[in-house]
This record gives sequence, C-alpha cells and structure tokens, in this order.
Amino acid sequence: MTSTRRGVSALILALAAGLPVIPGAAGQEPAPKEFRIGYQKVGLIVVARRQGTIEKRLAAAGTRVRWVEFQAGPPLLEALNAGGIDFGYTGDTPPIFSQAAGGNLVYAGAVPPSGDSEAVVVKADSPIRTVGDLKGRTVAVARGTSSHNLLVAALEKAGLGFADIKPAYLLPADAGSAFANDSVDAWTIWDPYLALTQARNDTRILVTSGQTFEAPAFFLANRTFAETHPGIVAGALAGLSDAADWADGHRDQVAQALADVTGLPFAIQKVAADRTHFGVLPLSDAILSSQQTTADRFFRLGLIPRAVRVRDAVWTPPRS
Repeated sequence: MTSTRRGVSALILALAAGLPVIPGAAGQEPAPKEFRIGYQKVGLIVVARRQGTIEKRLAAAGTRVRWVEFQAGPPLLEALNAGGIDFGYTGDTPPIFSQAAGGNLVYAGAVPPSGDSEAVVVKADSPIRTVGDLKGRTVAVARGTSSHNLLVAALEKAGLGFADIKPAYLLPADAGSAFANDSVDAWTIWDPYLALTQARNDTRILVTSGQTFEAPAFFLANRTFAETHPGIVAGALAGLSDAADWADGHRDQVAQALADVTGLPFAIQKVAADRTHFGVLPLSDAILSSQQTTADRFFRLGLIPRAVRVRDAVWTPPRS
C-alpha cells in the first residue's frame, strides 16, 4: 500500500475494513432507494462500476446504484447542481466553475494527480516546438475542464498569458476532429484520447500535466444529498477505495474493462491504465491549497465570474 493510500481518512479505512454504513443512524434520514453516480469512461470510476464495489457497500442499506454517463466534467456538474445525479468524478477545474456559478456541490474526496495522462499535443510536423511557440495559435480545449487548467498553467510557466492564444472551446469528440483536419494548431486533452492520438504516430507532446503542476481530480457530491445521506457518500468512497486497491495490481484487467466500455483497442487503454494513479485521498491542506491556487488563477484571468473559497465547499464525513 502506498503512502498516499495510507493517508485516506480514518472513516474510509474503517469502512474499507468492513464496518457497515448505517443510514438512519445519528439523525440521518432513511437511506434513499437510488444513488445516481455521474461518470466518464475513464479511470477508477469505470473499475468501480465493473467490479460493483459501490453496490456491495450500499447493499445493506437497500440502495441501488444508477450510473449516468457524461463526456466531460462540466455537463456532469450541471447535472449534479440540478439534482439530476447525486455523486460524480471530474478533474480539478469543473468544480471551480460550478462553485463560481453558485453550484450546489461539495468536495468529498480526491484522486492522485494525473501525471502524464494529460498533455498539450501538436502534429508531428508542426513548426510549434515549445509551449512558448503557441503564441497567436489556436488551441482546442474543453472549457472548464482539467485540460483548460493545464493549458493556462503551461502558458504561464512559459511566460505567456491566456490571451496570447486563441482558445477553441470544444469537447473531445469535436476537438479530435478539428485537430485531425488541422482546424486547430494544438490540442489539450486527457486519456484515453491522448493515448489514442499518440498511437497514430503523427503527434508530438509539448508538455504534460506532470511536467507542469500537481493537480488532483475529485469525487464530488450534491451538497443537499451529502448533508442528508452522509453514510451513502461515505460508502461510495469506501467502494471506490476497494476498487483502487484492486486496480493497482490488475492493470491488464483495468485496460480490458476500459476497452470494453469505450470500444477502443486494448493496447490504447493499456497505455492509459499504466500511467493512471489509482487511489482515494482525503482532502488534505495541500490538496485544498492547490485547488485554491487553481481557482485564484481562473478568477484572475476573468474566466469565472467571482472569486471562490474552495474550503467553503468541502464535505465533512460522518464519524463512525
């Protein structure tokens, strides 16, 4: 077990050791009949769905799990805010945009930083050799996603401002097409799209997240749901921790599961699985400080309408 895994909160460790979640205890409301989880076809959340680890944790409560798919984090958080889902997983940036818009969300847990699984890429024959060469160029990026943050941070590190490039706000499917037909000069994207475009041998990486900053992803919950059913949220985190323990030692099976749900070749998903850091982390001061830095960056650039205090949206787990 890694040191980051050992850092998981005492509550999640207790749950992972087999202590039951008891909805209705300590003044909690009765368990809901359904727990709706928003997911993208990436990483740990897919493993948990395939393994049924969350379902196993919530079985005693009589709560069934319904999975709702999204292409990216921003629409997932729109659904979370509207009460269409209760829980979900996104990169670092979507919750900042949601919080700035008054979203009804809380941070429930974190995922280790993405490392080399997110990058800014150009065509192999592009004259663009460094991030600094992006000045005046058009870069495809999904607005309000972790890739948006990577692009902004990478530009700053290279001495450029976000205003120095021309952003083309596109979700991955449309961005991939624009990149392929040279409608954009560069693309900032995450796995498995990154692994797929790398496999075509006509792309070149300018910079990865791991070369730029430490940016974790997050598990988030609808604030009202988390306050009403904290035991269910805690059980979901425990199920995710179970899945992370399994995934660390079974990366071939993880890659196959991802290939099955996405239709992408096993070899592509194996690349993505091998560079994924699996885990469920507590919301430490370091993680929250990093997220606050990101929030301050987006406000400074005028990309969110108001300043946000990340700690105002941190969920406090129930004590076992």
